[in-house]
Amino acid sequence: MHRRLIEDYLPIREISAEASREKSIRKGHISTLHLWWARRPLVAARAAVYAALVPAPTTPDERAQAEQELLALCRWQVSDDALRDARARILAASDGPPPKVLDMFAGGGAIPLEALRLGCEAYAVDLNPVAHLIQLCTLVYPQQYGAALAAEVERWGRWVLERVRVEIGDLYPAMGASGGTLRETGVGAEPQLNLFPDAAAPAPTPQPPPPDTLTPVAYLWTRTVRCPNPACGATVPLARQTWLAKKKGRFVALKMTTAAPPQVRFEVVTATTEEGLGFDPAGFSQRGNALCPFCGSTVGTASVKAEGQAGRIGVQPMAVVCTRPGKTGKVYLSAADLDPALLPDDTAIRVRIETLCAETGLTVPDEPTPVQVTGGGGSCHRYGMTRFVDIFTPRQLLALLTFCKWVRKAYEEMREQRYDEGLAKAVATYLGVGLDKVASRGSACGIWHSIGEKLESPVARGTLPFTWDFPESNPLGSGSGNWDDSLLYTIDAVKATHQTGSKSAHVFRMNAQHTSLPDETFDAIITDPPYYDNIPYSHLSDYFYVWLKRVLGDLYPEHLASELTPKKQESVAEPARFGGDKNKAREQYEYMMHNAFSEAYRLLKPGAPLVVVYAHKTTLGWSTLIDALRQAGFIVTEAWPLDTEMKARIIAIDAAFLASSIFIVARKREGSPVGNYVAQVRPSLYEIVRERVATLHGAGVSGADLVIACVGAGLRAYTQFARVELPNGEELAASTFLDEVQRTVMEVILTAVIGLAESGVNTVDKASQYYILARFQYGTAVVDFDEANVLARGVGVELDGPKALTSGSVPLVKKTKTKVEWNDYRVRGAAERLGLPDDGSDPPLIDVLHRLLWLNDQQPSKVASFLGEARPDPRPAADGGGGAGRPGVGVG
Repeated sequence: MHRRLIEDYLPIREISAEASREKSIRKGHISTLHLWWARRPLVAARAAVYAALVPAPTTPDERAQAEQELLALCRWQVSDDALRDARARILAASDGPPPKVLDMFAGGGAIPLEALRLGCEAYAVDLNPVAHLIQLCTLVYPQQYGAALAAEVERWGRWVLERVRVEIGDLYPAMGASGGTLRETGVGAEPQLNLFPDAAAPAPTPQPPPPDTLTPVAYLWTRTVRCPNPACGATVPLARQTWLAKKKGRFVALKMTTAAPPQVRFEVVTATTEEGLGFDPAGFSQRGNALCPFCGSTVGTASVKAEGQAGRIGVQPMAVVCTRPGKTGKVYLSAADLDPALLPDDTAIRVRIETLCAETGLTVPDEPTPVQVTGGGGSCHRYGMTRFVDIFTPRQLLALLTFCKWVRKAYEEMREQRYDEGLAKAVATYLGVGLDKVASRGSACGIWHSIGEKLESPVARGTLPFTWDFPESNPLGSGSGNWDDSLLYTIDAVKATHQTGSKSAHVFRMNAQHTSLPDETFDAIITDPPYYDNIPYSHLSDYFYVWLKRVLGDLYPEHLASELTPKKQESVAEPARFGGDKNKAREQYEYMMHNAFSEAYRLLKPGAPLVVVYAHKTTLGWSTLIDALRQAGFIVTEAWPLDTEMKARIIAIDAAFLASSIFIVARKREGSPVGNYVAQVRPSLYEIVRERVATLHGAGVSGADLVIACVGAGLRAYTQFARVELPNGEELAASTFLDEVQRTVMEVILTAVIGLAESGVNTVDKASQYYILARFQYGTAVVDFDEANVLARGVGVELDGPKALTSGSVPLVKKTKTKVEWNDYRVRGAAERLGLPDDGSDPPLIDVLHRLLWLNDQQPSKVASFLGEARPDPRPAADGGGGAGRPGVGVG
C-alpha cells in the first residue's frame, strides 16, 4: 500500500486561510448557482482530491517540493500552469488512464467539480432531486455545451424577464418622492393576461423612469393579531424590531405610534447616532411575547400559535424600501404615507392566480410544510402555515407562477426554433434554477438585514421559520431577490464551471447505501456526508422542490414526480421520524452511514483511500461516524482540520465541530482482528499522539487545530481493529475511546507545556490544566467560544453552565456572547477568598496562583499567611472531576 500525500502532509494553515477567504467570494462561484447547505470551499475540496491521488514524499526535499506544489494549486484564482502540472502528476501516479473519483454525497458538487478540474473521471451520487439538478448544472451541462451555453442562458433569461415584467409589472408600481403613484406617467402597467399568444412576439421595451422616480425593492410587513383584551380589541403588531438601516453615521428605524386606533402607525426616523433616534427599535416583541400598544395586554406565543392555526393572523404594511435612478443608497417610506393604490389588492391578485392556473395547468404549491424537524426547520407549521402556499403572499405566488409560465414557454419556443433538445433542456434548467433564487428571498418567512440593507433567505439560515415581521422582495426591481441579479449570478457560475474542462461528470440520483456502480471501480472516494442532525436537507430542499416541480417537472419526470423530496432513506439523525426518539434516530443514522461506508468499501479499488469530510460539534456525532467507519471495515490513518467557514457568518447554521471541517482519511482494513485495549490500543495511541504533537507543533499548528488533528490521528489506534476489548471482555465503545483520545492528546501537550513528566501533569487539577494550555495556545487573545470549548472538552472541564469556568463572581474564563478570553491575576486576584478551601474542597491551583501573584504585587505582607491557609500542595482528586486524576476507561 503506497501512502498518499494526504496521509503524510497538508499545509492546513495556508489552505484554511484561502478556504476561509473564498467564502466571501460571490462572482463566478458555484455557490451562487443555487443554495445548498454546508458547502465545502473549492480550494479545500481541490486539496483533498489532489492529495488523495498523489504519493507521499519520502525525503525532506520531496516534502518541500510537495508543499510548494500544493500551495500553488490551492488558491481561488489558481493558475493554468499549476493546474496543468497537477493533472500531469495525478496522471503519472495513476500509471494509466485518469483516476476515477466518487463523491457519494455530492450535494452542491464541489468535490466532483474539483476532480474534473484536476483531470479525473468524476462521479457524483445524491438521493435528493434538488441536489441532482444542481449537479447537472455544475458538472454536466457546462462541459457538454461550452461557452455558448452562458450566452443562451442570458438571452432566454432576458426574454423571460421582459414578458414577466409586462404581465405583472403593475404589482410593483413606481412612485414619487411623496409616496404618490406614478402610474399616470406610464411607469407600471394595468394587468394584462395572454400578452403573447405567439411566444415569438417581441415584448414591449420598458420606458426609462423619470429621474425623481422611486422604485420599490422591498416591502416590509408585520404580522398582526387581535388584542385578547375584550375591552380593547385593537390590532396588535407582532414586529420584533423595526431597524431599517444600521450603519456608522446612518441609523434608520420605524417608530410605532398609537395616534390612529385601532391600528398603530409606523413613522420613519433617521439619525446620525443610535441614541439620536430617541427610541429602541429592538424593544418590541420579546421572547415570543408582544404587548398591545393601546392597552398593554400581553399576547404570548401560545396565543399567536392558536390564532395562526385558526387562520386569524393578519398583516400590516410598515414601510417600502426604494431606490432612485442613478443614485446609491436606499430610501425608506412609511406605508402610512403611501397612496393606497401602491399596496397590493390580495383579492384581485387571487383572481389573477386562478386565471393563470386555469390557462397554464400550473397549481399553487399546496404540498405540506414540515411539521417538526431538527434545526428548528419546521416552526412555521406550528403557526398555521401547514402548506407551502401559506408561506408566500398572494403577490409572491403570482410572481413565481408567472415566472414558471414564461420559463416553460421559453423551452417551447426554443424547441419551435429547432434548438438541440439537450441544449434547450439545459437552458430551461438554468432558468428554473434562477426561479429558485427568486423564491429563496421571495417568501413571507424572510428577514430584513439592517446592516446590509437587504433581504436574507430563511432557508439559507437552515430554517423555515415563522417570522413575526418580514420583507417582501420585488423580483422585477434591483434589490436582493430580483430575477436580473439571479440571472447574472447564474451566467457567471456557468462560465466558471465551463473552465473545468471538456469532460462532464457521471451524475446519478441514487441512494449512497446501495448504488448500481460496479465493484472496485474507484481510485479514491472523497465525500462530505450529512453531519448527524445538523441540517435537515430534505425538509429544507422541499422549499425549492415545489417550484422546480412546477417549472421543470415535464423535463425531469423521473426526478420531480413525487410530492416532496425523499425522506426515509436520507442519512440524517431525524428524531421527528421516530416520534421524537433521539436514540432511534441515532441508531438509524449509524445504520445508514454503516451501509454507505460498506458500499464505499465495495466500490474502492484495493489500496485506494476514502476521505470523509466531517464537521459536527458533538462527540455523539463524531463517535457515530467513527463507529460506522470501523464496522464497515475501515481504519482511520490520518485527520486534518481545515478552517472552511467565514469569520463573520450571517447564517445561523453551525455545521462545525468548531470552525473547521475535519478531513478524515481511511483505508480498507485487512481482516477482522480483535484488539486488546490495554496491551495494544493504548500504547499505540500514546505513540501516535506523541509523534503528531511533536510534528504539528513544530510546524506551527496550535490551539484547537492541534487538538483535532491529533485526535483524528489517534483514531488509527482504535480503528485498526474490528473490535476492541477491555480486560473484562466487554467491547470499548467509540464514544469512550474518543474521550480517551482527547485526554491523551491534552496530557501529551501539557507535558510539553508544563515541562513535567506525565505523572507530574496528572497531579495538576483539570481547571488549571485548561487555563495553562489555553494561555499557552492563545495568550491574551479573544477567541471563538467553540474553539475554546474544544480544548475544554479535551481536558475534561465545562466551559459554560451553572458551575462551569465562565460562572461565578471571578470566573477563570470571561464569555461575551460567542467570544471568550482568559482572566489573569490582575482581574481575579483581589477576591479575598480566591484560592482558599471552600466547603472542604480544594480550590484549583490556578486560583491559588492568581491570588498569590496579586498579593505579591499589592499586599506582599499577606503572602505568608495566605500560603499557610491555602496549603497549595498538588494532589489528585478522588473522583477525577475537578482534580487531576485522569479518568480512565475502567481498566485500572
